[in-house]
Order: sequence, then C-alpha cells, then structure tokens
Amino acid sequence: MPQPFFDFIKKIKNRHRRKLLLVADLFLISVCYLITWLMLAGRISFSVYAPTLLVSWLVFTVIFIISFVYFKMYDSLWRYAEAQEFMNCVFANIAASGLFGVVTWIFLRPPLFALRVPIPVYVLSAMLAGMSTLFFRMAYRANRTTKIGKKLSNKVKKVMVVGAGETGNAIIQDINREVFKRYEIVCAVDDDKEKHNRSIQRVKVEGTTKDIPKLVERHGIEIIILAIPNATDEKRRQITTICAGTKCQLKKVPDLSSYVMETNSIVSQIRDVSVEDVLGRGEIDITPKRGAVYLKDKTVLVTGAGGTVGAELCRQIAMQKPGMLIMLDICENGLYNIQQELLRNKNICPLRAEIASVRDEAKLEKIFNKYKPQIVFHAAAHKHVPLMENAPEEAVKNNIFGTLNAARCAISNAAERFVMISTDKAVNPTNVMSASKRVCEMIIQCMNGESATEFVAVRFGNVLGSNGSVIPLFKEQIAAGGPVTVTHPDIIRFFMTISEAVSLVLTAGRMAKGGEIFVLDMGEQVKIQELAETLIRLSGYEPGVDIEIKHIGLRPGEKLYEELLTDEEGLKKTSNKKIYIGRQIDVSKKNLLAVLDQLKLFATRNESEKLINALIDFVPGYRVNTG
Repeated sequence: MPQPFFDFIKKIKNRHRRKLLLVADLFLISVCYLITWLMLAGRISFSVYAPTLLVSWLVFTVIFIISFVYFKMYDSLWRYAEAQEFMNCVFANIAASGLFGVVTWIFLRPPLFALRVPIPVYVLSAMLAGMSTLFFRMAYRANRTTKIGKKLSNKVKKVMVVGAGETGNAIIQDINREVFKRYEIVCAVDDDKEKHNRSIQRVKVEGTTKDIPKLVERHGIEIIILAIPNATDEKRRQITTICAGTKCQLKKVPDLSSYVMETNSIVSQIRDVSVEDVLGRGEIDITPKRGAVYLKDKTVLVTGAGGTVGAELCRQIAMQKPGMLIMLDICENGLYNIQQELLRNKNICPLRAEIASVRDEAKLEKIFNKYKPQIVFHAAAHKHVPLMENAPEEAVKNNIFGTLNAARCAISNAAERFVMISTDKAVNPTNVMSASKRVCEMIIQCMNGESATEFVAVRFGNVLGSNGSVIPLFKEQIAAGGPVTVTHPDIIRFFMTISEAVSLVLTAGRMAKGGEIFVLDMGEQVKIQELAETLIRLSGYEPGVDIEIKHIGLRPGEKLYEELLTDEEGLKKTSNKKIYIGRQIDVSKKNLLAVLDQLKLFATRNESEKLINALIDFVPGYRVNTG
C-alpha cells in the first residue's frame, strides 16, 4: 500500500478516535452476548426464546454503552492509561451488568415475553463483556508501549540502582511505569547481604557497593542512580567515590517522604549528583521555621546585594515579607540581576535598588536617612585574597572603612540590628583581606553598646558556587581539558552552601543581643586534592591520566588550613547546636580609633608597606605569608 493511504487511515483514526472505540465496544459487547446464548445450545429452543434473545441483546448493548459513557470510558487516552482508567472500566462493567439484570428481570417477563432471560446468560454475558472490553484496552495500551519502546530503544540508558530499600523500590516501579522510556533498570546493589540474589520489580540485587565497577563493566551500565537518601555523609561519600571511578553518569533521588508529599513521580525528581554529595556532607538546615520571622514588616537593607551571599540574603529576606527591602551595591550588573529575579515574583515585598559604594559615607548617609532601615545586613566586601595582597589599600578602604561607614549610618538612623558578614580567614590571618575582616569584627565589637543598635558578626567558611569559589574554577578547567590547578597537595578547607551561610546570618540576626561573633559548626575540612580528583571522575575522566592535576604552590597570603576561632576566644554554646559564639578578647576603643586614623592615612596615600605593618602591629595573630 502507498504511504498516502496509511497517512489517510491514521488521520481518520486520530480524528474519530472516540467513535471508533465506541464501535469496537458495540461489536465486542454484542458478540459476547450472542456467544453466551450459543453456549446454551442444546439446552434451550432458540425458536421459543427468539423474542427474548433479540430484545435482551439490544438492551444489553445499549445499557453497556450508556454505562461506559457515564464512566467516561471514551474520554481517556488509553495509550497513557494507568490503574485508575482500568478500574473505571471494571466499575463500568459491574454497573452495566447490574442494571441489565434489574431491567430485564422487571420488563422481560410474562405476559410480555413467553420466557425470561436464562440465569446463566446474566452471569456469563457480564463476565465475557467485562473481560473482552478490559482486555481490548490493556492490549492496546501494551501495544502502544511496545511500539514507543522500539522507537526509543536507541535512546534508553542502562541503569544501575544503588540501594534496594523503599526509595530504590519506588524508583524502579516508577521507571517501569513510564510510557516514554528513558531508563532501563538492569540491576541493583545493596550492602545488606540478605537482599542479594533477590528481585525488586523483576530487577535482581546482584551485589554490594564494592561490586559496582565489576557490574558496570558486565552490563554496560551508563547511569548509576543513588537511591540512598538516608545514608550517612561518610557512607555517601564512599559510594560516590566508587561510582565516580566507573565513568558512569551519576544521579540521585530525594528522600521517599519528599517524593510522596511533593509529586506523583519520583523519576521527575532525579537530579545529577551535586557538589554537596561530592563533599560527603549534607546541607545543614540551621534556621527554624520561625527563625527569620523578626524581619516581617521591617525595613531591611542589604549591602553587597549583588554578590553571591548578598543576593541569597535578598531572596530569603523577601520570603519573610518585610515592609521594604533595600538592595545596595556598587556593581550594577549583580544588583540588576537580583532585582529582576525578585520582581518576577508578583507577591514579592516592596523593593528598592540603590547603586552606591559603602566607601562613600555621604551617599550612604543619604540612603539611610531616606529609608530608615531597621535591620542592616552588611555583606559588601572585597574577598579575593591574592588580589587584595596586590592592592592592600583597597581592602582597607572597602572592608574596614566601608564597615565603619555603614555602622555609623546605622547608629545615626537608629537601626535596631546590624549584622556583618565575616570569614573564617579572620582567625590568625595571613593576608590583608583576612586582617581587614578581623579589624571589621573589632569595629563591630566596639560599636556595640554605643547606642540601641545591636551589632553582631557572622563568621563562616568558603561558600560553594560563589564568585571565585574553587568548584566553578575546577569545572571550567576540566571542560577545557585541564590541567586542574591545586595550590598544594595538603591544602584543606571548610565548605558550606550559600543557603547555609544565609541561614546562619538570618539566625544570628534573630539571636543577637549585641557584640557576638556567631560561628557555624562546619564539620570536617575537605582536602582540595581529593575534591579535584572526585570532580574529575564525576566528569567521566581519570585523574592524572585524562586530566592532569598541577600543583602551583600557595598563592600570596594563602595558608594550608583555615580556623574558625582563635585560641583566646574559645566557644560558647547557643540554643542551636550548630551555632556557637566566640568569647571575645578585649578591644580598646581608643587604640582602635587611633589605628583607624593611621590606616586611613596610609590607605589614602596608597602606602602599602606602612599599611601592612600597621595591620601586623594591631591585629592579633596576623603573620605575613608570602606563599
């Protein structure tokens, strides 16, 4: 047959799908009813039963079609039918059979008809009609699935599931139920040996996580799905490392409770393995549900709003419905981006975007006078260590005097709270940037108590995904074919997510009583060498073979490890087990002001050497590290 003929038939079928299905049901139901009577051949006389047969045949067919229409059997797309549609078919058949029995028993009886419908006809006709219509739909659904599967067979990826628990069972069941197949579950692994050589949804559990490389090679696995949401951080890191060595694409699924609550499809929530999984450390949720409620209806100002932390601060603050959110930054691009992002939310709070530098005290005072912010989050700062080593005066002007300007404006305009973003690098600093942030902490400590404004600082480590973070740099280097540059094979760092950092900042604002430096329990430090190797493996390469790791030496001002607290400060617990307060050493306000005057003079004259010497003399623990 020529192709136009098949195209014509397909067009007719698509346009008249409901009518064709109804005709098919008419045929099936009619044939089933007649077959029932034929099964009684030899037991009854058809000549005597002819009137009853013909009328009951018509009634049976009409009632079934009416029932099918009532149960919307012709409204469903049976190529995508699931359990609910097939149950509707069963209910429609049961209802039609019952109604047929009632109608014929009342009306098809003497004296109108010589004989009633035989009892076996009621039972057999209902069974045959129900099974045939249900089978017809199931066969059509299976045929469509088979055809689609064949068309997409070259696109289907072979998958291994790690974890044969409830989440693993849910993901296998969901994938097997998909019409448009993307994955083919080949095998599963689990460290519970009692599950070995057993099957889940016809998928065999073939070994432990240690067997992953062997099974990947044996079955030609292309994707590994991690279905272990409740595994410990260490266990997850071990499994991720094993999987990363296979060059398979790694994906993960959420906790089963999240799947049940948020969506009907766990497959839709499959995600690539994130940096948090690579680090083997889950994100710490330290903000209680009411942790930032103090921001509601308040006027809140965020400096450095266009930066990574500043922008996330704006996002989370806006969710608390403040009376107004003022976003301040000298970088117009970053400020514009966060402004437009928030404006896309129609239910957002009133927003104001101000282009200004915290170094410009007059402009800053004007903005504070205009809006009278009640809560200030000070995130504006220069943070790149090597760049600040080459321009120490800029670190002093922006970080130290930017903080001083913002703090003074907060006091003069009666702000309730002032929260400054600090860094773990401020502890025993080895570079100008870190020393400048340590001075900022001293300023906050001295400013507290001068007015009703409560001043606090928040200290945390490296933020994943931030501007200058090592993770994006490694990814760019891997994409370019290497080498991946690590400063030192033994260098280690604390890491946290942006949301963690902001949670700490907002929680500090709520807990503040004045003068504290809040510190997050950031867990174990991560070896950058191992992080680079894992990222290379996750990208499908072998470290040292496909992608070279090159050690370039410590940069000026960089140290091998970061500290969160000086020995003098110690730790003080708070009501939140993940947050501590550093016990501050005494700072003489008189000495601080004298040093600030000296630093301002040297910075204005761009006298870098004198500036650094002044910082070394004043900042406790500051020692110069030339790399």
